[in-house]
Amino acid sequence: MRVLITDYDFPDLEIEKSLFEKAGIEVVVAQCRTEEDVIAAAEGCQGLLVQYAPINERVFAARPEVRIVSRFGAGFDTVNTVDASRHGVWVANSPDYGVGEVATHAFAMTLALVRHVALYDRDVKAGNWHYASSGRLKRASDMTLGIVGLGRIGKRMAHIARDSFAHVVAFDPHLIDGDFPPYIERVDLRTLFERADAVSLHVPLTRETTGLVNAALLDLMKPGSYLVNTARGGVVNIDDVLTALDSGKLDGAALDVLPVEPPETHSRVVQHPRVLISPHAAFYSVVAGAELRRKAAQNLVDWARNGRPSYVVVEGR
Repeated sequence: MRVLITDYDFPDLEIEKSLFEKAGIEVVVAQCRTEEDVIAAAEGCQGLLVQYAPINERVFAARPEVRIVSRFGAGFDTVNTVDASRHGVWVANSPDYGVGEVATHAFAMTLALVRHVALYDRDVKAGNWHYASSGRLKRASDMTLGIVGLGRIGKRMAHIARDSFAHVVAFDPHLIDGDFPPYIERVDLRTLFERADAVSLHVPLTRETTGLVNAALLDLMKPGSYLVNTARGGVVNIDDVLTALDSGKLDGAALDVLPVEPPETHSRVVQHPRVLISPHAAFYSVVAGAELRRKAAQNLVDWARNGRPSYVVVEGR
């Protein structure tokens, strides 16, 4: 079997190469940015290990020898799963490698907004030393936290946040009532945005969730609320978020992900004083980074050995 690592931003590929070598799998490495790059590099490859490269109809049509695509990450929006299914190509991911990291990052960002941590830091460095310099603070234990998407990460977020907030409400249309922990109140999306003082997003980027958080939802929120996104940048309409910040509807927004990454340094979202940004880092710890890479590569090894990857997104044939 021959595998193409289409692209990567890790310092090396020792984890992947070691797994493939032990399994007798030949490895080709590239830094593909377009479909054309992938098509050129994937000649004779049965498997693709993908980070950001686009994988879609053009790739599958040009390279029918490709039978499985595994992605570095829980999300798989860079792979067109409809096209993969049409061509009978397996799609796999790494859904559970950094659950604790993302949940604690989202929780940390939420508390940083509520407690104005970044604003205090800015003020002190500007020579302003006063406990009220950042404006009025609300007590977290009087607030309601809303969680959109109650998968592995959303549930972990709720679990670690429940003792800090008065109430936790959540929306997830894909879960049955029995999958909601007893300390989480199930609500619809509109009710969540009406009731929550802080909203944390934990959904994949799909046709259903693209642009989900927009002006219509943000307008439902209480003045001075907070929004946290550690999911995918495309879930949020950034212009609407900035408008809500300027109007005071939102007191702050914390974004680990953006529609365009990396953003322009002088862009409005980066320079906005009420936006807290981290560089798509919520998933990261040394342990989680290694686990991500190992599980993504292991999908290809398992398919070569058993005809089926460990973490199936799309079943092939």
